[in-house]
Amino acid sequence: MADVEDNERRRFLSFTGKAGLSTLVAKAIGVNLGMVDIVHAQNSSRKVVPFRFAIISDSHLYSIADHKFDKHLEDAVAQVNALNPLPEFVLFGGDIAQNGTEDQLVKGKKILSKLKMPMKVIPGEHDWYLDMGNAWRGLYGEETWSFDLKGVHFIGMNSILVKDFWTPAGLTPKQRMEAMEMLEGPIGGPWGVHEKQLEWLRKDVAKVSADTPVVIFTHSPLWDYYPRWNFQTSDAPEIRKILSKFKNVMSFHGHVHQTVFNKIGNMTSVGALSTSWPWPYPPIKLPYPQSQMYRADPADEQDGMGTQYVDIVQGGAIARFNPFEEALPPFLKNGIRIGGGKTDEA
Repeated sequence: MADVEDNERRRFLSFTGKAGLSTLVAKAIGVNLGMVDIVHAQNSSRKVVPFRFAIISDSHLYSIADHKFDKHLEDAVAQVNALNPLPEFVLFGGDIAQNGTEDQLVKGKKILSKLKMPMKVIPGEHDWYLDMGNAWRGLYGEETWSFDLKGVHFIGMNSILVKDFWTPAGLTPKQRMEAMEMLEGPIGGPWGVHEKQLEWLRKDVAKVSADTPVVIFTHSPLWDYYPRWNFQTSDAPEIRKILSKFKNVMSFHGHVHQTVFNKIGNMTSVGALSTSWPWPYPPIKLPYPQSQMYRADPADEQDGMGTQYVDIVQGGAIARFNPFEEALPPFLKNGIRIGGGKTDEA
């Protein structure tokens, strides 16, 4: 009996270690997807027409031809294009490029141009600091924007701005980029949206009704997830205050390359998977919902990565992860419901 139990335990651990929670929660296309109950909004008098949007993030493309990350992004585009129903639009959550060079950004646009639906983009730090966003803006447009769709107000902001550390130090653009590429961002310091965007946000939402669901996109989290690694946005408290009049605010971010959820006041935050590499969780215990992925299998280049999509429904939203890894044991094919509350399927 002990041998049987040990074998079953090893079998289960081999699946969970390989597939990860993102796969357990939501299998790739073709099976009944498990739901992540991200938002169960307060009742609203505003009518929301159900629809879907998708998120791709953190491709970190290199200048090397036919780099493996190119294929990962191509797979992400194919994954989103295969969704049924198709999303109304796709949000790219930042860090298209690794070193911010124009060829990397052009490569990303070429791959993403194969999407069957419109795309909105926000920048990441790897996109920005070689030329302070000039090439990025030329290819992808303004980094701060908003629009309304079927009763929901969408906002995109550039959350990776830092104070000028390069001019006093006499750094070249390449040296500035290399400083911002460093893990944990020890030189540039905390990132934020800064006052110009805060003022834009105040004006943008001033005439939006308080019962309108709001979705905001930033590259970095709008909460202090783990500031030591720059998993935060320095002026997130100001953003949350500006948006505090709304009954329901949903925040989606990239940067952390992992599933993570948190709620502060009226804002529920959701982290996105990457298409480049999975990121470890902080090496300390944090008081956030126990929704971590199991660690990725280092023998599988795409394990722990993928895309995500969100179904906006009356009274909230259902967020689903759509991982690249397809292997699931039969008893996990239907996914696992995470979180409390009752959510209506779209």
